[in-house]
Amino acid sequence: MVGGKGTRLRPLTDHRPKPLLSVLGVPCVEYVIRRLVESGVQEIIMACGYKSEDMVRSIGDGSRFGISIDFSYEDQPAGTAGSVKLLEDRLNDTFLVASGDVLADVDLVAMGETHRENDAAATMALTTVDKPTEFGIVGLDREGRIERFLEKPSPEEVFSNLINAGIYILEREVMDRVPSGQFYDFSRNLFPDLMSQGARLQGHVLQGFWKDIGRPADLLQANLYMASLHGDGDGRERSTLTSSNVDVSSAVLPGCRIHGSSIECSVIERNAVITDSKVTRSLLLSDVVVGRNSCIIDSIIGNGCRIGESVRIQGCVIADGISVGDGEEMSSRRVGGRDEL
Repeated sequence: MVGGKGTRLRPLTDHRPKPLLSVLGVPCVEYVIRRLVESGVQEIIMACGYKSEDMVRSIGDGSRFGISIDFSYEDQPAGTAGSVKLLEDRLNDTFLVASGDVLADVDLVAMGETHRENDAAATMALTTVDKPTEFGIVGLDREGRIERFLEKPSPEEVFSNLINAGIYILEREVMDRVPSGQFYDFSRNLFPDLMSQGARLQGHVLQGFWKDIGRPADLLQANLYMASLHGDGDGRERSTLTSSNVDVSSAVLPGCRIHGSSIECSVIERNAVITDSKVTRSLLLSDVVVGRNSCIIDSIIGNGCRIGESVRIQGCVIADGISVGDGEEMSSRRVGGRDEL
């Protein structure tokens, strides 16, 4: 599923679909594809919506991943289950649904075994979070069967910190329950309907990392996690770090030139130029230039931005290609998008 608009990540998603936002210099959806390939998947259908042409151009036919990738398109938003309904005539048997904007250490083979052993109509990957009010929460019985489900509960309604992780295994006949031509979601509509009709909806709890990149802070955390696994990129073109301090939690990708600067808990993508400045808890996408004596904190800076000298940016998301003049101060803003704060 790669059709969402990613409104919480604007203005970055004004120029690209959310699954194409980069994590350590690679589109998030590519990590999902490679996890599927590692698990033995040979054919993927991308359910596209918003900016589908960008998705097709970026991902291609799957040959570089060693599999076949095809695309399905919705003319208007159909919901998560509705987008899969549009391609049901291409589904012949049990199938897997994955969100293109979720990074997860999921053992899909083990999840498939859980599904088969319990003769489930649907199996949902689950993970634990600290703030369950932002997600669909799930309650399990002793056998791991889902017995309660509530989408984005209020604090008073929370009964579990287990949430829907956005990865499902489904039997083909389940799609018969999804109405045609209607907006219909897995979590809000289909799964509650299945439970009310007595169908077996099984939970499979993930043990490793999980992150939905739906918000700026989540996108940064996903980048930092992948940096902890893979370091500073492929190293084919080394960065130049002169008189600079880059802490161990940060990653600086190849081609960067950083002089006299401090980089703390941040990811700096390819070909950035940073001079005598400080970057803290931030993500700088590719080709960003930061002038002298500037400070960037808790922010995401889009591709090709030019940040002048003596600039202070805190808690901001800045669209691709924006120039920020010398001496400017920005706080808690989205800059360059339709919904600039």
